[in-house]
Amino acid sequence: MSSRGPDLSATADSVPDVDVLSRRQLNRASLDRQLLLARADLSACAAIEHLAGMQAQAPNAPYVGLWSRVNRFQQAELADALLSRRVVRTPLLRGTVHLVTPADAGAWYPLVRPVLARGFASNYGRALDGVDMAVLLADATALLAERPRTRVEISAALAERWPDRDRTSMAYAVTYLLPVVQVPPRGVWGETGQATWTTTESWLAVVPTAGSVADMIVRYLTAFGPATVKDMQTWCGLTRLREITGQLSLRTYRGEDGATLFDLPDAELPDPETPAPPRFLPEYDNLLLSYADRARVGADHRAVPLPPGIGAVSGSVLVDGFWQANWRLVRSDSTATLHIEPFDRLPRADIAAVTAEGHRLLDFVGAEGDVAFTRP
Repeated sequence: MSSRGPDLSATADSVPDVDVLSRRQLNRASLDRQLLLARADLSACAAIEHLAGMQAQAPNAPYVGLWSRVNRFQQAELADALLSRRVVRTPLLRGTVHLVTPADAGAWYPLVRPVLARGFASNYGRALDGVDMAVLLADATALLAERPRTRVEISAALAERWPDRDRTSMAYAVTYLLPVVQVPPRGVWGETGQATWTTTESWLAVVPTAGSVADMIVRYLTAFGPATVKDMQTWCGLTRLREITGQLSLRTYRGEDGATLFDLPDAELPDPETPAPPRFLPEYDNLLLSYADRARVGADHRAVPLPPGIGAVSGSVLVDGFWQANWRLVRSDSTATLHIEPFDRLPRADIAAVTAEGHRLLDFVGAEGDVAFTRP
């Protein structure tokens, strides 16, 4: 059951009276947009497009993220999409690696390049003071057009021209300041390989061309709305987005804290009493990383774990739609244990539901074993 808000054509700031949305209403809306209230009958590529990309810093994490969101999803579908270049891994939103469609990689990189440039300047820029960056990046573009290279290979080649400069900083200049992608086997399930880079143009045969920030906001609201301007900025890393929302015809609400929430004018909100089945989120899932105020998912006072590694071995558990536990997969020689670590004591019915979903996750990742709960 859904309730449709009025379809307003006025700009957001001109609406004097707006509805107040409770934390639970925001929770159910976010789960619905994120395909976590009910699994969707979509292809992996269509789901990634709908979600406006997936955080992919941990290469295997999107596999669990899609499994939790898409009916009948299997690892081979995403692996094939990567190998056939229908999706790519690229530094993008918040300056982090995301899994996106080629269209989004080309349209969004020019928009978020200032975010990437700030990240480079704050971490590596000082070591390259005085270097002609245009020349360095032109040399790097030619190197990557020859063949994909790791950062070690990039730095070694550039060091031939700039032997006295910090090699690591030069390699990061390339992956921060050029439109690049990580090529397979990185990100292919069951495969291993260092992060190896080439230019977006070489890999996709397209030149990145800036899209519209307004279109990017619409895509965000499709996947995450209703949301505040601060939420939008947290997701992409851009600033001054209020100027853009003021030009769009958006539906507005108020949060319980009085904050203005924007949404698409024809977007439906689920009934807040809609049941939310347990869901296992992988490392770095965008549901937990794409809001400035994460109270709607129960993460307002809790730091999101950002573990190293290739992913699909730990993450968060949604119970009744809220982050109420963490999970981690521990493998031994022949068996595995999926450890569930609740923050507080869970009702017996929730334990049973989480256990059943946990066994399905074990089947998905190909691990024979059991589910074990840790007492809070």
